[in-house]
Amino acid sequence: MGEIKQSIKPEEARLGAPESFGVSTLEPGLRPPTQSPGRQVCIRVQMLDDTQEVFQISQRSPGKVLFDLVCAHLNLTEGDYFGLEYQDHRKMMVWLDLLKPTLKQIRRPKNTILRFVVKFFPPDHTQLMEELTRYLFALQIKRDLACGHLICNDTSAALMVSHIIQSEIGDFDETQSWQHLLHNKYLPDQDAIRDKITDCHRKLVGQTPAESDYQLLEIARRLEMYGVRLHPAKDREGTKLSLSVAHTGVLVFQGYTKINAFNWSKIRKLSFKRRRFLIKLRPDPTNAHHDTLEFAMSSRDCCKVFWKICVEYHAFFRLFEEPKPKPKPILFTRGSSFRFSGRTQKQIIDYVRDSELKKVPFERKHSKILSSSSMTPQSSSFRLQVPASEDSPLGSPHVVVNGNGSVNDLGMGSTGGLGPEGRQLSPLTSPLLTEAGYVRNDDEDEARRKKFPTDKAYFIAKELLTTERTYLKDLQVSFQSAVGKDEAFPDSVKNLISANYDPVYKFHQGFLKEVEQRLAQWSGRSNAHIKGDYQRIGDVLLKNIQGLRQLTVHLQKHSECLVELETSRKVETLCREFEQQRVCYLPFNIFLLRPLHRLLHYKLILERLCKHYPPTHDDFRDCRAALADISEMVLQLQGTMMKMENFQKLLELKKDLTGIDNLVIPGREFIRLGCLSKLSGKGLQQRMFFLFSDSLIYTSRGMTPLNQFKVHGQLPLYGMTIRESEEEWGVPHSFTLFGQRQSVVVAASCAPEMERWVEDIRMAIDLAEQSSSPNTDLLSTSPSDNKLIEDGGAEQESEEELCGSRSSLERQGQRGNTTVHVCWHRNTSVSMVDFSVAVENQLSGNLLRKFKNSNGWQKLWVVFTNFSLFFYKSHQDDYPLASLPLLGYSVTVPLESENIHKDYVFKLHFKSHVYYFRSESEYTFERWMEVIRSATCSASRSLPSTRKDLY
Repeated sequence: MGEIKQSIKPEEARLGAPESFGVSTLEPGLRPPTQSPGRQVCIRVQMLDDTQEVFQISQRSPGKVLFDLVCAHLNLTEGDYFGLEYQDHRKMMVWLDLLKPTLKQIRRPKNTILRFVVKFFPPDHTQLMEELTRYLFALQIKRDLACGHLICNDTSAALMVSHIIQSEIGDFDETQSWQHLLHNKYLPDQDAIRDKITDCHRKLVGQTPAESDYQLLEIARRLEMYGVRLHPAKDREGTKLSLSVAHTGVLVFQGYTKINAFNWSKIRKLSFKRRRFLIKLRPDPTNAHHDTLEFAMSSRDCCKVFWKICVEYHAFFRLFEEPKPKPKPILFTRGSSFRFSGRTQKQIIDYVRDSELKKVPFERKHSKILSSSSMTPQSSSFRLQVPASEDSPLGSPHVVVNGNGSVNDLGMGSTGGLGPEGRQLSPLTSPLLTEAGYVRNDDEDEARRKKFPTDKAYFIAKELLTTERTYLKDLQVSFQSAVGKDEAFPDSVKNLISANYDPVYKFHQGFLKEVEQRLAQWSGRSNAHIKGDYQRIGDVLLKNIQGLRQLTVHLQKHSECLVELETSRKVETLCREFEQQRVCYLPFNIFLLRPLHRLLHYKLILERLCKHYPPTHDDFRDCRAALADISEMVLQLQGTMMKMENFQKLLELKKDLTGIDNLVIPGREFIRLGCLSKLSGKGLQQRMFFLFSDSLIYTSRGMTPLNQFKVHGQLPLYGMTIRESEEEWGVPHSFTLFGQRQSVVVAASCAPEMERWVEDIRMAIDLAEQSSSPNTDLLSTSPSDNKLIEDGGAEQESEEELCGSRSSLERQGQRGNTTVHVCWHRNTSVSMVDFSVAVENQLSGNLLRKFKNSNGWQKLWVVFTNFSLFFYKSHQDDYPLASLPLLGYSVTVPLESENIHKDYVFKLHFKSHVYYFRSESEYTFERWMEVIRSATCSASRSLPSTRKDLY
């Protein structure tokens, strides 16, 4: 058939490679179809339970062969409700045509993943005869809820999620249910209604998974957006609308509100001419309007795709049997020969009702409940075995990915904890952490604490150890794993990075071993005989910093590595692919700056030691000498470091923005990004602003596969003036920007935010006036086009606002969780100064954590970087379990009324989200408070002298 026209989600993009444990059958109830002879090709299919299977088909096989293989694998009798969709060569999502050869439709089978999903949504779920079919529909509803497709009110959302949870973990238990909601994401912003969900779950005691599926579908089918897939269009007046098709006919939406419906009985003909979609209605004497309705779509392909979907929906729900093929014309063809292929709904219902089918048990992948449909241990080994071949890039017939196709699932191995669809957590939700972390006993904790030295110098040295472990892991992940082992990287890139990073990595391996040995001796846990005073760290630092000075030549060339990674489209693509892996928990090129930023950490640690020690202390002389050496290195490399930071930030922003041609040019400096409201004819609209040294651009969050921000306009800074205009417009915290071509009125979320923006814009205007370089137009369109973009974008923006609470930050893995997206959702801003301060405030170490309403404390390895906390089970883990972006949070100490009767506890809170963390000493408590404040309070309000030269 055709396609469902929608944004391509990252669910089709990336793969992991463990064994599959998804929906499976006990015995082969359906026989695989007979295939024609010829070379076999492997095709990957992602199932509704987020597993992947690889099927082998003949080169000449039609799509129906592959589809039947999938249904046979699942033992699915009512398979005609489903379809296989994929991204074609036009980057559009289309349905696999069952009549055409598969390989004529899928041009690159090695790189294509087909998704097995629901295609036809019946009006009544009681028409689904098999429990397996209802379970698969329930998985589809679960997916549509999680990705924000199924828009509904909070009450309906809470009810549906409660039924999903009941089917997965069973009857309500206060602790288990609360924890399950914390580690699993069923709605883009479910924390806001978490209490509603638990209240609903409490009432479902005794309900089986099958009954939960039934109730879930009962609620979903009554929603206006049930089964709706929107296809953008415009009416004759140019008003932005969306078309959809359902069992009743063709629907028209404005935003997420249905404004019209054309029943099949009233439609005489559906057709398309180029990019115009035409609905010809039957004559109606009571209606004086035109009998032909016309809608404009973005292209002829989009028109044809939607027309095909309409043809299939009409045939499936309205015809008694499959339509017969048209006779082939003798001389020439006119129009499309496309037709619906498969059984109609009536044929399916009649077949299941008249057949005495044996009910085959199946496994509910996400459910911990043993039901009549669960697999038994001895039967779980059954598979429709498909031999692997070299055609499969992973060399395995069974591949598991999480729900968004990413290997960025936040699960905790065998302990469970996978979020639904494995989505990366939103900055607005809790970090995904489960009971798999070690919950400490308080007595045990106190006994352990007494074993440690109480000297502050020990904890300063321990900070060196913990951050060095994280730093070495970052080097290993980014350069050995990403570049060194990937044969796809050009040799020139690998050789340059290897030459400059391998010596640094090997040096720090030895350094870490020495620090670990010294700390073990210092804390008295070493079996070695103590033959000297090991309660110091200055000698180790001095020796290694002197060794590090020999590597200065390599550190100076790291900027060349950053430039080299951006020289070719292929390398850029490889880096983006690596960013989707869970080990790459930050934008990839940030790791390139790690060796330079590490020098700043050594300097800060040595400054603290020198400040702590009296001049007569044995360790003071070594620390002071080491501080002098590292200070000289930092001064020598500072210019390189600042240029690289700015260059890296421009490269990162280039990936976050669409509609810009030439963001990264010599001389342009990034200054601030964040949210402001722009005043227009339709009132205040949220916009994301980006301030550079020569221009200010404003954007809105787009609906692209990468969640990029769409540029609406550009304001050159040369000749701009700024005036506070709160009284003039009656809008709090507003100011007006007067440019040479246009003026705009914007408002900040609070007075401090306005002050930061006004100060930075004025500084940028001064820089633009002093600059001798001409203004460069950032946009890929002309000024007049920019105005059209802004005016035309208002309708789309209003649609986004309607579903704002259901929007997902996780559609494309890491890129949906960057600082830009966090600022958008937290309505705040960040400056380049804040970024520079943040790199000097990285921290790692063990913390104990508890939620607001939980009892025990959970031990976690926590890494603070890039304005976020990243949570691990231990420092040896390769990737984080979850992250918590801190912009917008507040950090305080608990009140007496909160009954946290422990030492060294700090509290993080944002709206209703509250977390408590315990550190092991007064020093570590102060350090965590210090670095978190640098991220939550935008502590840097003015440009330090060392940073002013950057602009």
